[in-house]
Amino acid sequence: MANPEPIRINVAPTNPGQFFACCGLFELAARLWREADGWFEKRQFCIACSGTLPELVREVSQTELIQLDPSDQTGSAICIGQPFGLRLDWWHDDRAGGKELKVWAGAMESFRIHRAMQQAMRKACFQSPDLLDVGLIVYDPDNPEKKVEPFYFDARRGPNAHSRDVGFAPNDLQLTTTASPAVEFFCLVGLQRCLPAPTGRPRVFDYYTWGQALPPELMPAAVSGFLSQAGLARYRFENWYRTGQRKHKAFRFANPLSKGE
Repeated sequence: MANPEPIRINVAPTNPGQFFACCGLFELAARLWREADGWFEKRQFCIACSGTLPELVREVSQTELIQLDPSDQTGSAICIGQPFGLRLDWWHDDRAGGKELKVWAGAMESFRIHRAMQQAMRKACFQSPDLLDVGLIVYDPDNPEKKVEPFYFDARRGPNAHSRDVGFAPNDLQLTTTASPAVEFFCLVGLQRCLPAPTGRPRVFDYYTWGQALPPELMPAAVSGFLSQAGLARYRFENWYRTGQRKHKAFRFANPLSKGE
């Protein structure tokens, strides 16, 4: 590959939102440059490819997003346009378990959220290895005075989502809170190819990091723990109900079940 130095992204592997965001970044890098390998190295995710992280983020943040069903504001499939050409619809999947990972519900508009997170990444601060840790208030691209709440893939949001945990209801007080746009956007992408492994317990899943360079075609097997290799580590998390109505969910932090070599 033309670029000898891989893209490096700082990641907390116990945050499932960040983990699957890395999978999403890898997916889009492979589609942009047609050849890429990815792996975890300590607290970084590495992508060997012919481009750079700033190039990837700039391309992603400017690419057209298409709501494939204009009549469905809350659950329409989404197309990420060229040069990526990727359809996102895993939340409709009953057979492989994608539907069980859907965190949004009610009046939350999935396309509006995804587009807002995408356009927030046009800021230069997202072109660094710390892009998954960038937090800011996200606004609707069509109404810059109106904030947009995230999907709740980022596990840092979950423990502070329920009023019983923080002592009051942030939404009722119309508080403005920060989101992690890169985590929310790229996690939605990563789950299209890579679903965590079910555990037999409702809404509880396992995923695995891997320590050897792999092409994107092997990423689902690695995430599900079907590959035996050095650097493999297993994590378990819950897609937790974050409201009393038991509709809206959030990814909680994962517990490490094994350590990589």
